[in-house]
Amino acid sequence: MKEIESKTINIVKITKIILDIMFVSGILVVISLPFSLKLAGEYYAESIALHYISMLVLFGGSGFCGLLIVNELRSMMRTVVKQECFVYRNVQSLERMGGVSVCISILFFIKMFILPTPATLIIILVFFIAALFSGVLAQVFAEAIRYKEENDLTI
Repeated sequence: MKEIESKTINIVKITKIILDIMFVSGILVVISLPFSLKLAGEYYAESIALHYISMLVLFGGSGFCGLLIVNELRSMMRTVVKQECFVYRNVQSLERMGGVSVCISILFFIKMFILPTPATLIIILVFFIAALFSGVLAQVFAEAIRYKEENDLTI
């Protein structure tokens, strides 16, 4: 039993570290977006250079949304570390992640009219499914919290 708990603690710690790295590197990517997008337009795809401003707004917006999602995951991970997962704050985080995922889907739907690619369709689908998943998981968490609170009140 202790071996399983030890593995779980290690997985939680590793996940927390990965989320922290993703958050910091995500900030760096969003900050460097004007430079990297211009560079990609020069060396990779002329269409990016042609639509530089709109791509900067769309990718910057979706990058910011991605940072919000990772930050919500980091917040939820802190409750896991404290072994207090079933709190309404996590339900709110899941709901926010669902809303932000919808925003990313909308941004990439707009991108379809500016610079359509097959990958854009996949991104739209993935983030739409993530929004649905987050919504369902928020409802599951809310119900689990309700059961937990009822159980805590039972003598």
